[in-house]
Amino acid sequence: MNELIDGTLEFYQLKEMMSSHKDPERFEIYREVLQERVSWDDPILLPYGLHLYIVQKSDGDRIVKCDCGHEFCNYKENWKLHARIFVRDTEEKMNEIYPKLMSPDPEWQVIREYYCPNCAVQLEVEAVPPWYPIILDFEPDIDTFYKEWIKRPMPTKA
Repeated sequence: MNELIDGTLEFYQLKEMMSSHKDPERFEIYREVLQERVSWDDPILLPYGLHLYIVQKSDGDRIVKCDCGHEFCNYKENWKLHARIFVRDTEEKMNEIYPKLMSPDPEWQVIREYYCPNCAVQLEVEAVPPWYPIILDFEPDIDTFYKEWIKRPMPTKA
């Protein structure tokens, strides 16, 4: 499972895994592996993105949390509003990542990079028109997910 999460599986292993029977316990195994990789004890309810998780706090709150332990906000809020944001909105900034003359026109499109304020890991990138609001990726229905899909109670402790 660690190799799958790290993206280090050989293609033939990945293809075999995708083509074979799916273990009904796979989500719980995945969640346990993720939990072992972090230094904090709040139980992971769902992975939310690279380096991000929805966790259950001891007071019952469900929040978005980074690998490093930084707590962003309630999972129903947009965590991006609590991140460090770097906006590539000039040709100079675009040319740092694109070859000259191959970058988007900053009058039509900007690139927003979201970083954890604590550990500075890049969490997400959006390419949007300059006037476009910050995108909320999704708001999962955690209770229904556990009740209807996982068919077991949510974890209460790590």
